[in-house]
Amino acid sequence: METNEIKDLLSQFDQSTLTELHLKKDTFDLYFNKNTTSGFQPTAIEPVATAAAPAAPVQAAAAATTAAPAVATETPIAEGKEVISPLVGVVYLKPSPDKENFKQVGDQVKKGDILCIVEAMKVMNEIVSDVDGELVSVLVESEQIVEYNQPLFRIKEG
Repeated sequence: METNEIKDLLSQFDQSTLTELHLKKDTFDLYFNKNTTSGFQPTAIEPVATAAAPAAPVQAAAAATTAAPAVATETPIAEGKEVISPLVGVVYLKPSPDKENFKQVGDQVKKGDILCIVEAMKVMNEIVSDVDGELVSVLVESEQIVEYNQPLFRIKEG
């Protein structure tokens, strides 16, 4: 990616409502963040110790970062087909702030029903169910930034 393309992308990102953007293609990896905290978790944790800092805090930070996914895996996983995000963006579970969620846990869904909206580059993308069944879990929160291929919902077919 050329420098001018990166500058243009940064300008568009700065003007958008997105708060994080992670672009990865082959060996190219680009990450933008407007938040005070980051939801980005690197794929490999490499502790770096400096002469001024003792190694223990670095190891504790690495342990804290790796411990978070273990907590998430302790909860039982509901059965069903996952509905995944086809793009990076901000997920909205409601059509507007003053309305109810498109669907809630326990609702029956039909193929083609709108489950949520993912906003990417100021474009609202409807995410629809590709199966009939019961919504058994919502795996994201409204206005959360979602990644490409991130599970959003789980639907028990039938």
